[in-house]
Amino acid sequence: MSAHPSFGGLPIVLGGNVFGFTADEDASFAVLDRFYEAGGRMVDTAQGYSAWVPGHVGGESETVIGKWLSSRGVRSEMLIATKTGMRAEPGDLAQAKVRAELDKSLDRLQTDYVDLYYAHRDEEQTPQAEAAAGFGALVAEGKVRELGASNYSAARLRSLNDAADAAGTARFTVLQNEYNLVVRDGFDGELRAYCEEAGIVHFPWFGLAAGFLTGKYRSREDLEKHNRGSSIERFFDKGLTVLPVLDAVVQETGASHGAVALAWLAAQPGITAPIASASKPEQLDLHFEALKLELSDDQLARLTAISA
Repeated sequence: MSAHPSFGGLPIVLGGNVFGFTADEDASFAVLDRFYEAGGRMVDTAQGYSAWVPGHVGGESETVIGKWLSSRGVRSEMLIATKTGMRAEPGDLAQAKVRAELDKSLDRLQTDYVDLYYAHRDEEQTPQAEAAAGFGALVAEGKVRELGASNYSAARLRSLNDAADAAGTARFTVLQNEYNLVVRDGFDGELRAYCEEAGIVHFPWFGLAAGFLTGKYRSREDLEKHNRGSSIERFFDKGLTVLPVLDAVVQETGASHGAVALAWLAAQPGITAPIASASKPEQLDLHFEALKLELSDDQLARLTAISA
């Protein structure tokens, strides 16, 4: 997966953060079915999804995905990615904790391995050598096929891989950081250069900036109307400067705002495939539209310039 991930012909990753949260089990199954039927073969989740919901403890998303995999009999066809250490609490990446949390994830996912296992957030109390050894041991045992790091800086990802190299264990070959037309500092510059140098692929999260890039949020009244103010507020001021160019490209292509935003993202150097979630099957239409949309060099350049 590290060099050329296999998506079964559909270069997009289905985000599982909404499963068991805004999408109940039936809705989640419907989304997963439609994604699978369209050729989608990679699903991203985490043991922390959706611990932020009152009454939830984390693992709700994995449980839903596990039930779906089992009921449909498609585990061998799917690439399943999960993560540990969402809250970055001290010791979250310690060897024993990483192993224990993976075992819980495997139980919920109803599988004996995951294709990709991420350190969800960096935490500096655990020495890099211990973190690298802990994750690497899981690869050696066959419980994990490949390792990833999410929300990491260039310096910390480099030192993590240096520790893995020193110990002769598996390297971290996948990155998952925030990256979109509004927020680009999670990947541009030094981190992109290191990923290119080290052969690390990137599956960016929040490709639509929590929905801001669908074009329906143009005033704070819109935020209140859609009840998304808290998640979108941080994109709002910068995003308003991006919208005029996004609007123009929408006019030129006839595509939706979200599809243009995802098509720009997919065309960026170092991006392997965007992660996009959906709480209803029809919300996948936007993602499928983006896969068919090819922006011109001029359109890409204008969007890149305004988002810089």
